[in-house]
Amino acid sequence: MADLASYLQSVKLPVMPEVAHALIRTLNNPNADIAMVRDVIAKDPALTTALLRMANSAMFGLSRSVTSLEAAISVVGVAHIRARALSICIANAFELPSALNRLEFWRDCMVCAGYAKWLAEHTRLDQAQAWLTGMMVRLGEVVIAQRSPHVLGRIEQMPRAPGERWVRERDAVGFDEGQITAELARRWDFPDGVSHALAQCSQPLGATVFTPLAGVLHLATLLSDQAACGAPVLDDLPTTVLAALRLHIDTLEPTLPPADAFSDISMLQD
Repeated sequence: MADLASYLQSVKLPVMPEVAHALIRTLNNPNADIAMVRDVIAKDPALTTALLRMANSAMFGLSRSVTSLEAAISVVGVAHIRARALSICIANAFELPSALNRLEFWRDCMVCAGYAKWLAEHTRLDQAQAWLTGMMVRLGEVVIAQRSPHVLGRIEQMPRAPGERWVRERDAVGFDEGQITAELARRWDFPDGVSHALAQCSQPLGATVFTPLAGVLHLATLLSDQAACGAPVLDDLPTTVLAALRLHIDTLEPTLPPADAFSDISMLQD
């Protein structure tokens, strides 16, 4: 996407730490096993500590506390631990502008990730990949804030209907946050499925080929936006995207989690 590449030329993009690059390589390696992921994470004591804090938080609701990386992986699962590890690396790499409240921003990202995982469970998609990709959607807005700081107030101006941020971003700079995050994901060598879903998430039915993960991200973002203003309402979700994912509100309604179930920000604690 040449125009997007030009837009990003003057932006100082975050530098991901080597442990993050190593974890991304395991995402692209079908032979990566538990030991490989564990050994990558273990090289960073601060990351290990943050992961243990997160694993012991209320979000996971474990019946017992875990005190080692091995225990956390065995209880939570290697895919989810890897996703959380990457989310911590990403959060630490990004410096948010003062106009964006740091805790509120990352809390919203976590809520979007949580709803993406919940929807992935109902669509039989990879839940860890959905969680991680959902957490990444709004990163493009941080890049917009750095590249075009004068438009951030317009993008964030309230009231703002769910999904309207995408429209405002495209009107202001020609791209939405998902498209920009997709370019970041490509540059960081995330799997193609991640970058494709991010690029299409604001308009998942506009793609030549519908990508289910893009549909999940679209709905998760809308639910996250709703949660920022009150309780999520499934009846307000686009029926066309629900139909494309073969989801039914009557099936989803009984298990719709509250946003508070996902809004843990222990990874941001010092």
